[in-house]
Amino acid sequence: MPPPEPNPGTLWIVATPIGTLGDLSPRAGEVLGHVGLVLAEDTRRARALLSHLGLPAKGRLRSLHEHNENAQVGALIEVLEGGISVALISDAGTPVLSDPGYQLVRAVRRAGLKICSVPGASSFTAALAAAGQPPLPATLCGFLPGRPGPRRRRIAELASCPSTLVVLLSPHRLGRELADLAEVLGGQRSATLLAEISKLHERAVVGNLAELAASAEAEQPRGEYILVVGPTGEEESPSDVSAESVRAEYRRALAGGANRREAMRATAIRLGLRRRVVFAMLAADNEDAPPPEPPLGH
Repeated sequence: MPPPEPNPGTLWIVATPIGTLGDLSPRAGEVLGHVGLVLAEDTRRARALLSHLGLPAKGRLRSLHEHNENAQVGALIEVLEGGISVALISDAGTPVLSDPGYQLVRAVRRAGLKICSVPGASSFTAALAAAGQPPLPATLCGFLPGRPGPRRRRIAELASCPSTLVVLLSPHRLGRELADLAEVLGGQRSATLLAEISKLHERAVVGNLAELAASAEAEQPRGEYILVVGPTGEEESPSDVSAESVRAEYRRALAGGANRREAMRATAIRLGLRRRVVFAMLAADNEDAPPPEPPLGH
C-alpha cells in the first residue's frame, strides 16, 4: 500500500505517455498510487495504464469527457473538499490542452482548492523540439474540423497568425487536411509532418506544405500525425513560378478531367501558390480565365 496522501484534497494534472510507456515519470506513478479517484476520457486506456503500474483500478476510475464534464464538476468539487485527491489524466500526453478538463480546472481554481501538475509527455512540446522549425512563439491549434467548410474557415483564421503553428491531424483525413492547409496558408510555407512521436516507427517529412500534401504519407497515412508549420516569413519564395508554368499546370489538370475550379485548386497546391495568386495569373489570360472564386469554405 502507498504511504498516506501528503496533500489531501488536491487535483493532480498528470501527464501520461504519448507512445512509449517508459515516458511516464516515477512521480506520476506515485501520484496515481496515492489518489482516491482517477479521471480519464477513456477508462479502458486508463485501466491498462494502472495495470502496467501494478495499481488497482476498481472503484477508482471515472470517465470525464466533453459531454459529461460540466455535469460532474459540482460533485468533483465536493470530493476534493472532502479531502480526497483526484488525478486528471489524458489518453496520451498532458491533460486539458487538447482534451477535456478545462472546465474542471477552472472551477477548482475558483473554489480556492489546491491544484498540482505532474509534468511529462506532451505531443505539442515534443513536436516543436523535433520539427526543425522556429519553436517560439508557437500556437497550438488542436485538431481541425472534420467537415470541409468549417475546416477551411478555421485554416483561414490561422492564416492571420504569424507564429509557428502546431496542428493535430486526423490520419483518416490527412491528405485532405494537408491539401487545404497548402491551399489556404500557401503551398510554399515551410513545415514538418511528424508521425508516431515516441513510438517504434517515429518518422518525419520536411518540406513545404505543397510537398507534404503530395507526399507518400498523405497518400498512405499510418499512425498519429502532428504538423508543425513554420512562421510567416519562412516561406520559400514563389517568385520563380512563371505565369506560363501556372497555365501549363492548369491545362494539365483540365485535361485530366477536372472542372475549372478544381483545376485551379490543384494548380495552387501543385505549385505551392496561394489560390488567389493562381487566379490572378489565369485571369490575365482570357482563354484560361477560371470562374470567380467562391467564398472560403464552399
